[in-house]
Amino acid sequence: MGFSAWLPSLLRRGSYFFHVPLGSCQLQPLNHSWCQKKSTSAVQHNCVNSPTMNQTFKTPEDALSNLYSSEQQSAILQVLNTASERELSTIKLLRGRKSVNVIEHRKKYGPFQNLQSLLNVPLFQYKTVVKVCNFILNPSEKGDRRERKIQDTRPSMRFIKPEIERERLETLDSIVSIVFGTRKIAWAHVDRNLAVHDWEQEECGRFMKGTYIPAVYLEEISSVVSKIPEADLYILEKSGLSAQNTNLFPITLHLRTVEAMLYALLQKTLMQDGQHKVLSMARSTVGKHFGLMVGDSRSSGMDLVKQFLLQSVTQEQPRLSFPRNKVVRYRNLFSSVTQNRDEEMCDSLLQALAFYELLLNNTT
Repeated sequence: MGFSAWLPSLLRRGSYFFHVPLGSCQLQPLNHSWCQKKSTSAVQHNCVNSPTMNQTFKTPEDALSNLYSSEQQSAILQVLNTASERELSTIKLLRGRKSVNVIEHRKKYGPFQNLQSLLNVPLFQYKTVVKVCNFILNPSEKGDRRERKIQDTRPSMRFIKPEIERERLETLDSIVSIVFGTRKIAWAHVDRNLAVHDWEQEECGRFMKGTYIPAVYLEEISSVVSKIPEADLYILEKSGLSAQNTNLFPITLHLRTVEAMLYALLQKTLMQDGQHKVLSMARSTVGKHFGLMVGDSRSSGMDLVKQFLLQSVTQEQPRLSFPRNKVVRYRNLFSSVTQNRDEEMCDSLLQALAFYELLLNNTT
């Protein structure tokens, strides 16, 4: 459900319905000494009725209280005080950590009493607050529709099959990225804030041994699926091997068999709700995103994964965050002395990160 669809229901949750004028208007420049030219320009491009725009304000807090009528302020606060994290994340400027910060601030300090209090939320600056307020008052603004259209037509969408609605992608809580080879199946459970919750792999010792027996594949893959966490979507790696290459035909057949069984076992509700929960992502797409392609082939991403693990303990805002109690085990697993190269496990993590960065744009 898009923001414009659930906004009216939010505004009705209180004791009465807020009627907010959403007509277009042109704001005059603010004449305050603290406001930089860039911030003033950002405010001018938004559409808010205000009878006190000609006043001179000494602080950002004073300006916020005078940008909007009391009715508009009440409507904005009603949304910010009642919307869930998922609903807040449908506002572009509140995706990722910002929506989490709003929820945490509400839990710690109670409902927002005025617009000025929004400036106390981490990552919120004056310009951000103004844009968020304007969007709440007028979610159908042309500029926003134009921006969503640009996002929806990004080339990266064609690498996800089958296609699903953009709104559904933008409100995901978590995904499980799955990569499988000739002996292993690995997965990474990663949420929209790029925090890793589970990252494991399973050996499948009976794969590609002797005569092909469907029951063996079913037993092995069912065992793995029983250990994979629940998530909004499951992303499977789509290899670039061609079925026309006769030398690689046994491997290609194996990979497609595993893929088909994972689709069937993970997709439990398709017949009930018609919603796909299992998607495929091209292996080459992930390789291009991280600069791992050498011609048509993809090089190892193990060094990149080691770098992410190091950043998680040395940087305040790493690209990926890992559970503190598991970082040492992960780093030891990918140490240089390890003889068993866990490429599937590395690739499952890289695929999860590429999915979010390419399709959801949730990088900080």
